Amino acid sequence: MYKKHIILVFTLLLFINCNVDKDQDFKNKIQNDLKNIKGNTALVLFDLNQNKTLLNINSKAEYHAASTMKVPVMIEAFKQAREGKFSIKDSILVKNEFKSIVDGSAYQMDITDDGGDELYKMVGKKVTIEKLIYDMITVSSNLATNILIDMVDAKKVTETMRSLGAEKIEVLRGVEDQKAYDKGLSNSTTANDLVQIFKGIASNAAGSEGDCNNMLSILKDQKFNDLIPKYYPKNVTVAHKTGSITGVHHDAGIIYLPNGNSYVLVILSKNLEDFEKGTDALAKISKKILDQLMKP
Repeated sequence: MYKKHIILVFTLLLFINCNVDKDQDFKNKIQNDLKNIKGNTALVLFDLNQNKTLLNINSKAEYHAASTMKVPVMIEAFKQAREGKFSIKDSILVKNEFKSIVDGSAYQMDITDDGGDELYKMVGKKVTIEKLIYDMITVSSNLATNILIDMVDAKKVTETMRSLGAEKIEVLRGVEDQKAYDKGLSNSTTANDLVQIFKGIASNAAGSEGDCNNMLSILKDQKFNDLIPKYYPKNVTVAHKTGSITGVHHDAGIIYLPNGNSYVLVILSKNLEDFEKGTDALAKISKKILDQLMKP
């Protein structure tokens, strides 16, 4: 009997050690793949079912937030609507004149550098706040973003993100404020911050259950899908937000597998020497992660 117990314990330990080795091998492969990309990268994978971080690579390194900061703006808009400051169904004026945070001087958005061309046709007319939020996320409309930031206040956006556990993210301003950019005043984030934010949406900590479901629905309708979900099969759903500027390409969101498991994945990059090649390499890393997650 004693010998049987010894054999059983030994077998169990061997099984555990094999799995740990496999996990470490996988982590090493992902790290090596990231090192082969000419640029700086960060990646975090968080298991929502087990409440556990599976991959953590440069999670606290700071990056220009690019359009990932639009998710915090969306959260704040729903929060203020819930507080009764306005209704998501309210209509507001579409304007194309904004003030620099440096000196208050006016600047405008350029349709050639923006997504969501249709909104520019509505300048001087009214659209719903709901429509602005949808365009801000799904087609990454900078015009919609700046209108919403003027309405909710960038400082309040950052304060709300702190309450979700995002310790470093800074939402300082709207998009295309060139004077602010020249002075180094840009929106910034870390991979860890974005994980906290998406965890907040997934767990209903970022709003009511109804609001978080609405936000997830918008994120699932994302039109830019050339990073995290690029090589995913159709039976995998991703609620995510991308962000890109020169040499920078990010994607952050929640992955829903057919078996009911879900994960937050954040991939950040900067100083990419070859934007297209770097983006494709990151998309292939994302697929490699998915393949690992879908193993029995």
